Amino acid sequence: MTQTVSGLWDETLDADRFVPDAEVDGLLVGAVDLHTHPGPSPFPRRMSILDAAVDAASVGFRALVAKSHHHSMQTDVLALGPVGLAETGVRVFGGVALNRTVGGLNPYAVELALGLGGRVVWFPTISSTAHVEFHRHHHHSGFPVAGIPLRDNEPISVVGGDGALVAEARDILSVIAGESAILNCGHLPADEIDVLVPAAVAAGVERIVVSHPDFIVGADPERIGAWCRQGAYVEHCLAMVVGRSATEPPVEKVAGFLREAGVGHTVFSSDLGQKGNPLPVTAYRRMVRALLDAGTAEDDIRAMVGGNAGQLLLP
Repeated sequence: MTQTVSGLWDETLDADRFVPDAEVDGLLVGAVDLHTHPGPSPFPRRMSILDAAVDAASVGFRALVAKSHHHSMQTDVLALGPVGLAETGVRVFGGVALNRTVGGLNPYAVELALGLGGRVVWFPTISSTAHVEFHRHHHHSGFPVAGIPLRDNEPISVVGGDGALVAEARDILSVIAGESAILNCGHLPADEIDVLVPAAVAAGVERIVVSHPDFIVGADPERIGAWCRQGAYVEHCLAMVVGRSATEPPVEKVAGFLREAGVGHTVFSSDLGQKGNPLPVTAYRRMVRALLDAGTAEDDIRAMVGGNAGQLLLP
């Protein structure tokens, strides 16, 4: 069995977890985290899938998604089911990120992950053209570095020379639509998301998420608003908002996006689990406290930390 919840805490990274805040914890009952980064992973992680579920259960989360940039975590989730994961009371799902280590835009990998119960397909993240280009110029961004040797990460574009979505991506959209799964646009550049979102809608995909629009993706609030009017949701990752890399007050950081997307199309996810960063629940507690202090309505907070994500994730 995993560590106790308090045994996961770090006195520096999670210092505020030792401070009771019943008002905040009450609003986290029923929360859903669409974006956690537990191990196993080539990147250094500070928690396992089971650790993440135990910590989430400590404040009453309903569900979470375990993500790897390198492999489908749905098999890891299934392997843990009989040995303690179900006992936490938190529903845990995996998915697949379409990077080079799973064959890129590979519909076979998507069919397998979703057929085994996965719920999320991330279009290229670390293999996207935007990610590769960003890290070519930002060598000290704080993004994790693999602890094992891996081949050079050749970039993947979902758009062909004619400006249209490539055939493999269209195939994948049909699989996602057939399984009623979540399409996450990954780390694609905004220009490619401009093509992907309407194509996904046309293919019958009803659950579309755009992550951290101001990190790598390069989408301003107005562009986010346009995608949300087509049915997409914007996912603000707390790793960037209240994690160690945060550089501005959390509510101010998301304010412009929130005005354009609206509460009903906004999701807060952690994007956490890395060594050197706070635990996911620590970050949620910080964000909810900041929202309360800014006068945000409790019903709006519940929607953004659980209600909206729950509608996307839970069948």
